[in-house]
Amino acid sequence: MFGLGKRDFTLFLLVAVLAIFAPFILNPFPTDSAMAQFNAGYPDLMQRFVIFGILAIGFNILFGLTGYLSFGHAAFLGVGSYSAVWMFKLLSMNVIPAILLSMIVSGLFAVVIGYVSLRRSGIYFSILTLAFAQMSYNLAYSVLTPITNGETGLQITLDDPRLLGVSATADGGIPVTNLFGLEMRAYETVTMGPWEFQFSVGYYVAAIIMLASFYLSIRIFRSPFGMMLRAIKSNQNRLYYTGLNAKPYTLAAFVISGMYAGLAGGLLACMDPLAGAERMQWTASGEVVLMTILGGAGTLIGPVLGAGFIKYFENIFSKINDQVVHSWVSFLPDGIEDFVVGIIHPFVGKGWHLTLGLMFMAIVIFLPGGLVEGGQRIARRLRKRDGTKTETSTTPAE
Repeated sequence: MFGLGKRDFTLFLLVAVLAIFAPFILNPFPTDSAMAQFNAGYPDLMQRFVIFGILAIGFNILFGLTGYLSFGHAAFLGVGSYSAVWMFKLLSMNVIPAILLSMIVSGLFAVVIGYVSLRRSGIYFSILTLAFAQMSYNLAYSVLTPITNGETGLQITLDDPRLLGVSATADGGIPVTNLFGLEMRAYETVTMGPWEFQFSVGYYVAAIIMLASFYLSIRIFRSPFGMMLRAIKSNQNRLYYTGLNAKPYTLAAFVISGMYAGLAGGLLACMDPLAGAERMQWTASGEVVLMTILGGAGTLIGPVLGAGFIKYFENIFSKINDQVVHSWVSFLPDGIEDFVVGIIHPFVGKGWHLTLGLMFMAIVIFLPGGLVEGGQRIARRLRKRDGTKTETSTTPAE
């Protein structure tokens, strides 16, 4: 179905179900309960899950298939955001032109950077992409201030022309981003007993685009082009010995990956029409590398899982402070309560990086294939256990 094999279609269907029912899945605890702190089913965070999932899916096409490790993908993320905001300023607040422009500009930018960087491989390629990203970051803060608005960041104003839209609303406010009239920030809250679920227009627009991006990545993985990229990762010298030139294929993978990053940047601007140079910083490039490795580089669903995992920790664990921890262990005697809070304190709140780092180390050491490998191991054990039970039950009694 849709040109996918049975396993790939099942995987795509699984991702689609998770995306559609995310408001329910990410809100497992009642709103007034102490565990509601761990709910993640609110629009802004769900949008970040799928947008950074798109970024990681695109990065995986380059790193997972070809083995080329780029530390410069944040440059395309930033370029996509700037392009989208300029489209909002000049044309209209409809997100479709903004998304298209962000992908086109990021793709052209990727052609230039990829053409130079792919002349080298290994660590030299990584350093070149990092250098380009840092140059882009510094240019956005200094030389390109008329385009990027420097430290303040590029944002929409009432003075923008917006040729196909309105510069101001009827009440004199700044118009909001929309999809043919549907505002991206609009959401509906549904109450079911002690639970509250929020359904956002912006989230479902981003989720549909993520599903289309995921479907395209599956087709790339299973195509002859994807097989060629795997051959490049396996042994590029052998390809040259057979007379095949690998550079056009690696450049194509680099450009596709850059367009995915530009798409993610454009979607970030669609949800919040503000673009700043901080999105082009090297830490953002390192984050997408962590997402891909944590989920499982070279796998289809791994980058999406890794993106969700990191964004969950960043937004949920970072908000857990000592007061929240005290409420969890308030049933303990005062001295023991303070002792337990003192132990937990370094791992939550501002110390969430420590928790994420320890978990990342554990996954790399014990699950080199990432979260996907962990799921595969669990599935194999369950199948093995079921097979043992079946064999035992069918053995004739002596």
